Amino acid sequence: MTETVIQLGFWELLIGSIVTMYMLIAGGWVLAKAGRSPLWILLLLFPYLNVLAVWAFAFIRWPFVDRDPAPTQPEEG
Repeated sequence: MTETVIQLGFWELLIGSIVTMYMLIAGGWVLAKAGRSPLWILLLLFPYLNVLAVWAFAFIRWPFVDRDPAPTQPEEG
């Protein structure tokens, strides 16, 4: 593993870092919009935990989806 990272050039490491940062930022934004802590996205950095994290996120209760709808006001006129 270490030899593979050492053999990568500057541009490969730069592109990999940019893609990883984009994944973390976009995933944190999605988690925040779903009503969860954006820090859960850090689980994606660990092998095997990332699969469990995505699976758990797919099947947990979603606060914004499961909440009761707001009462509607009757229209006047």
